[in-house]
Amino acid sequence: MDDLLLRFIVGAPILTLLYIGLGLLYKGVDRKVHAQMQWRVGPPILQPFYDVRKLLTKQNLVPENSIKLIFHIAPILAFASPLLALLYIPFGNMEPLFEGYGDMIIVIYLLSAPPLALSIGGFSSGSPYATIGSQREVVAMIAYELPLAVTIATVAWLMGENVTGFSLATIAANPVWGLVGPIGIVGLILLLVVFLIVVPAEAAKVPFDIAEAETELAEGCLAEYSGRNLALFYMGDAVKTIALSALVVVIFFPYNLSPLLGVSGILAFTADAIFFILKILAFMLISITFVRTAFARIKVDQFSRLFMGIISTMSVIGLVLVWIGGI
Repeated sequence: MDDLLLRFIVGAPILTLLYIGLGLLYKGVDRKVHAQMQWRVGPPILQPFYDVRKLLTKQNLVPENSIKLIFHIAPILAFASPLLALLYIPFGNMEPLFEGYGDMIIVIYLLSAPPLALSIGGFSSGSPYATIGSQREVVAMIAYELPLAVTIATVAWLMGENVTGFSLATIAANPVWGLVGPIGIVGLILLLVVFLIVVPAEAAKVPFDIAEAETELAEGCLAEYSGRNLALFYMGDAVKTIALSALVVVIFFPYNLSPLLGVSGILAFTADAIFFILKILAFMLISITFVRTAFARIKVDQFSRLFMGIISTMSVIGLVLVWIGGI
């Protein structure tokens, strides 16, 4: 128990700072690559750090007709929940600080908290723009949660049938690709594609940023937020993007580099940690940066039809193929 407590006291702050730094750094890389793909120079990669520093020095402005307690609690929840989710996700070859049977379900719940906090904060502000944005956020959550739940349930069933338990540490140690036959691999590819589409939707990135829609709703749910509260939402968004991408990497690409290099100890940890960070970066560039550069924002009804129809159907087909291939 003492070792576990010491590990948490030392490890949690280090991982927290690391993930916040990685999230903000990715935002900078994303904006830079996005600008280069549009033949623009773009801001410096460290611009998100400058933005957060500036916001933290600004005064919090609170609307007179807002529900002040909820207005202040919402950004804290949006920032803390993805950070807590990351403590359940293995970092390279390092076991997560929190681990237990079914922790993947806990992670999904924790990653559902930021959009919920965003919508509640928008409703509590009393702004008509924020109210419309919050309504759209709720519609988006209803649409993309179904295919996400089917995908997670499929992986959980597959691990339960072949390996004892389905914690994220167990999944990382037993890649799903080796647990099914050729038909099951096709199903897993479909589920991976579903994740590739769900991640930018849950992260509220173009073309799925219907709740923010700067040109229509003036940032939607965040229309009345400023100062430290806005900084918490900003950092929470960065950390959530890292958490979503890390979850996909652990489920579908959990392989480490150290066995190929034949190293151990601190060298193995360093190699696997760098490889893990690069895998997250590669996934985010493909799933978020490229997609938001190549496509324009879709409408609310198009969003609902896409996820409740095509994407949900793909996830169910993937489930069936994995079930057939895993028998």
